[in-house]
Amino acid sequence: MAATAARTAALDTMSAVRAGSLADRAFDEAARGLDARDRAWAQELVYGTLRLRNRLDHHLAAHSSRRIDELDPDTLDILRLGAYQLLEMHSVPAYAAVSESVELAKARARRSAGFVNAVLQSLRRAPAASTFPTPEQDPVAYLTTWGSHPRWLVERWLRRFGHAAARRLVELNNTRPELYVRALGDDPAEAIGLLERANLEVEPVPLLARAYRITGGTAAAAVAAAPVIVQDPAAGLVVDYIGPVPDRIVDLAAAPGGKAVGLACDRPSAGRIIGAADISYSRLDRLRENVDRLGSCARSILPVVADGRKPPFREVDLVLLDAPCTGTGTFRRHPDARWRLEPDDLEVLGSLQAELLAAAASLVRPGGLLVYATCSLEPEENEVQVRKFLAEHPDFAIEAGSGIDAALVDADGMLRVLPHEHGFDGSFAARLRRSA
Repeated sequence: MAATAARTAALDTMSAVRAGSLADRAFDEAARGLDARDRAWAQELVYGTLRLRNRLDHHLAAHSSRRIDELDPDTLDILRLGAYQLLEMHSVPAYAAVSESVELAKARARRSAGFVNAVLQSLRRAPAASTFPTPEQDPVAYLTTWGSHPRWLVERWLRRFGHAAARRLVELNNTRPELYVRALGDDPAEAIGLLERANLEVEPVPLLARAYRITGGTAAAAVAAAPVIVQDPAAGLVVDYIGPVPDRIVDLAAAPGGKAVGLACDRPSAGRIIGAADISYSRLDRLRENVDRLGSCARSILPVVADGRKPPFREVDLVLLDAPCTGTGTFRRHPDARWRLEPDDLEVLGSLQAELLAAAASLVRPGGLLVYATCSLEPEENEVQVRKFLAEHPDFAIEAGSGIDAALVDADGMLRVLPHEHGFDGSFAARLRRSA
């Protein structure tokens, strides 16, 4: 019964994602009521299926009497979930993967139950019958099918990074993300001691002094045990790249709030005030939760619901704009994002980023600092956006930071973190100093 509930939650999540919901929110809603073990199992099924969607479809096409792209959406989702269990979740008995998928079909796509059974039984008997393009003969087709990424994005990355690096990036995106935390407070060692006393296995992360990998334990256990936040090192590097933290700060697109918390709590200051704005009240919930949990250091953060293009703030010493972007540096953590993106999104988001940058610039006092950041790997959202901004705002100039390893900063002084080079999420940032 529990396994049926977990599979149903997985299918509900897939349906919600197809309708436009973000996977993490859709899963939280669908998995409500599952115990911890079934929730973890369902999460692996959902996120694994989303990561390997194109690979699974290629397998299924070899065993299907119908074209995969002509199947009704529920049937296709059931087949994908079943195929992932057969091919990747080796703890699941093959008969259970097939029979439970058929039961899902009877409940959601009754006319397709026999078809689902036939396809998955064929895949179960002969999983190696599927043939994939080879990376040597057709790298685009290989990274699109076996690598399970959109073709247009694969073509971009091959042109930009080259074959070997693009392949490393795609392969990394298809692995499970690791759990990282950022230790807060004046003495990070104190937080790490609390984690270890809670029987969590903790490893330091190269390149970032406050980042630690949790190799044994959960995110919930970590935040309950110590003053830490769950944060990929790529995001933490943006905070360190900012350098010395002044007391008057605006975070113009703050949700979910990890960078604002880092600015407030790494080295708390009694006089610090951080206006943390986001257009979505619900997206600020996680920031509010961290403010309540962390106590005094986070009380300097003032969450504000506001459109960053019309910020309700006066001039401050530092403005952080962690801009909305394609998120191509976070596909390992958010596998559904790769399937939502379209080539036109770069232009649409680029226009929004330019508007936000102009608004952010208006808040920076003379001599103050504007830090523009994204979790994108795409030049149009990063260095190209910065160059356009500087051409239109001659009173700003790039200023290299000194708070991070020089290997992470390019010749122009901008931060670049690449998943296939550093093993973390991807991130970009530029420090833009306004003339006094």
